[in-house]
Amino acid sequence: MLIDGHRAAILYDPEIEMFRGEFLGLAGGADFYAPDVAGLKSEGYKSLKVYLDMCKENNMEPYKAYSGRFNLRLSPELHASAVATATARGKSLNKFIAEAIAEMID
Repeated sequence: MLIDGHRAAILYDPEIEMFRGEFLGLAGGADFYAPDVAGLKSEGYKSLKVYLDMCKENNMEPYKAYSGRFNLRLSPELHASAVATATARGKSLNKFIAEAIAEMID
């Protein structure tokens, strides 16, 4: 779900029979609960505003920092195939994988 330009993951919690939203990419927690989509949007806006206001008051960075680096574990066979395909396309393995990830992200 996208709320005010921020992505949130939504899961159903059967114990309380409500949906739970959690904003992604924030340095702290800003979750929200509601029984339906309209409620999620409303509660999400409120939760996000409270979180961002708190960060501003406390001079805190609201978003996680990402280095742009991560380790990827593949089987040796998949690794070899990826290198061969990247090379055949005239690309580094890093560029090939970065493009594949970018293509899969909505």
